[in-house]
Amino acid sequence: MSQNPLADDAILKTLQANLDSVRLRIQAACERADRNPEDIQLVAVTKYADWAWVQQLAKLHDQFGENRPQQLIERQQLLSGIHWHLIGQLQRNKVRSVVPHCGLIHSIDSARLFQKVCDVATETEVKPDVLLQINISEEESKSGFTKSELLSRWAQLAEHHDKVNVKGFMTMAPANQNLQQAADTFRGLSELLEAVNGQAGQVPKTWSMDQLSMGMSGDFEVAIESGATIIRVGSALFDGLPKAQ
Repeated sequence: MSQNPLADDAILKTLQANLDSVRLRIQAACERADRNPEDIQLVAVTKYADWAWVQQLAKLHDQFGENRPQQLIERQQLLSGIHWHLIGQLQRNKVRSVVPHCGLIHSIDSARLFQKVCDVATETEVKPDVLLQINISEEESKSGFTKSELLSRWAQLAEHHDKVNVKGFMTMAPANQNLQQAADTFRGLSELLEAVNGQAGQVPKTWSMDQLSMGMSGDFEVAIESGATIIRVGSALFDGLPKAQ
């Protein structure tokens, strides 16, 4: 617990104002796209957030995303009632420790990692929810399945429908790009999900395949307009909060 209630109150007020602002932006984007704001899940990215901020935000919101597996595990054990998302890279040797603490893994970026998750799921009798990370823009600096790789491996992945629940796809827009380029990337992911779901008999009935995780603080509005169901927002929520000394 904090020893400074006045500081906590100031943090809470700033977080509430930022959260309200982000929600208004979500609502406006949904209006432009003729979508329901309730269909958009806001994941608060806490990678760079001070612990005091995370504690206060937990009073206002219950969907948090971490990039680092170890930090997710540590924070999940300290905060109850929070649904934790792993949005950063997951190494195969970290799978066993992450699965019990994570509600949704966004970053299954290779067939080898997918197989490791399946192996751990079998051993632990836990069926994790996951998203497949897609490198739509096919940048060499980014990990993830390319579109062609995903389609060629799809039948192989689907054989493991009893071990994991693939809920959809995740992607990141190319770095140093404008909003139009981001929108093109996001539409590409949306079209890929639609194409996979349109293959008769190819999607296991146990896989929901209706989630698209895309869009961050600088581009989540165009992501929503392009079909995002999950947005990952960090800096827009913590703007104006001083870092701990």
